[in-house]
Amino acid sequence: MAHSHSHHHHHHPELKGKNLLVSILLNIIITIAQVIGGIVSGSLALLSDALHNFSDVLSLLLSYTATRYTKKKASVKRTFGYKRAEIMAAFINSATLIVVAIILMKEAIERLIHPEPIESTIVIWLSALGIAVNGFSMLLLKKDADHNMNMKSAYLHLLTDMLASVAVLVGGLLMKFYEIYWIDPLLTIAIGLYLIYMGYDLLKASTKVLMLFTPEAIKVEEIVKVLSTISPVKNVHHVHIWQLNEHEIHLEAHVDFHENISLHEFDKVLDEIEEKAYHHFGISHVNIQPEYGKCESDEIIVQD
Repeated sequence: MAHSHSHHHHHHPELKGKNLLVSILLNIIITIAQVIGGIVSGSLALLSDALHNFSDVLSLLLSYTATRYTKKKASVKRTFGYKRAEIMAAFINSATLIVVAIILMKEAIERLIHPEPIESTIVIWLSALGIAVNGFSMLLLKKDADHNMNMKSAYLHLLTDMLASVAVLVGGLLMKFYEIYWIDPLLTIAIGLYLIYMGYDLLKASTKVLMLFTPEAIKVEEIVKVLSTISPVKNVHHVHIWQLNEHEIHLEAHVDFHENISLHEFDKVLDEIEEKAYHHFGISHVNIQPEYGKCESDEIIVQD
């Protein structure tokens, strides 16, 4: 069995960690302020926003912990290290988005049935503060969110909370000037639906990585076709392709040869396989089992 590692990514977990810490502190402050303001004003939307902000704090703490763990080295007990820590964080964070949404919507429906007057001035000022805090936190994380599932999950928590604060602000203004108090729970339901919409795609994507599914952009048949063009290769079968994390895609396969080549010749073929796998499909780790005249199935996919 031959294998190869390719390292083509350079990340800065220290900077990500600092940005996350700043966002955590800011969200703790806004959460405390919104809880107090929600109780004083009687605004369910403001308390809902505070609950979501608290989930932001937990998600950011989880993302920060995952970022720290990814730096830990592999060991004999953890041969892959903690490379999947950020995927786990993304999965948990996206799941909590959906859970929080369901809780908010349940409370909002009860408030729609039994509407209550609300002190709108507090709602307006605290929702404006929430927009400012979450907007600044989003700017800190945006760059990393573009290429990191863990950071994207934290970013989405902040984005949805900023939009929630915008909705609460609009509701506060409508309540202050038009006394439309039913708008508060209605906006909460709208926020909940949006949270489910945003969380679902990330939950699905992180689940696929954890379940070792083949990345959607990669077609197994196409890989087999490309690798089979290498001259000594007879066929490629028993193929497994999975993502270890967002930046490492692994290929494991059996390669049957036309003739009994030497180990030195196989090394040259392996180099070519690695080159094609990376440049054509972005695969960073190749693990090949060479075979000659071995009587077994040549099916591409084999269920062990």
